Amino acid sequence: MAPEAGGERSEEFFVSGHLLTDVGGTIGSTVLSTPAMIGMMEHCSSILAYEQLPEGSATVGFEVCIKHVAAALEGSTCRVRSTLREVVEDRKLRFDVEVTEGDRTIGVGTHERRVITTNQLG
Repeated sequence: MAPEAGGERSEEFFVSGHLLTDVGGTIGSTVLSTPAMIGMMEHCSSILAYEQLPEGSATVGFEVCIKHVAAALEGSTCRVRSTLREVVEDRKLRFDVEVTEGDRTIGVGTHERRVITTNQLG
């Protein structure tokens, strides 16, 4: 049984450590990197899906379409949110994702995951 559209998950995270970049010293400050932001979006979406999957199932990501529209400085507290917008053929999951810092949008876009049975991975 596939997850149902409409579910939402969000979590706060602190912009630090492996989430940071200074773009090789070219921007004069340390900020949330685009790959790290996308990783947070994928993680949030995968947990949202996993909580609704039957035992022996998981999801793998296969598409991201993200815009990184503002900087989040080192030390910022951000919130990642994922909403399951659509389920296609009980196996393709389409999410709307965003990262915010307070009222500011840091990143926004879509992410798709596919439901698999975990015994397919061996």
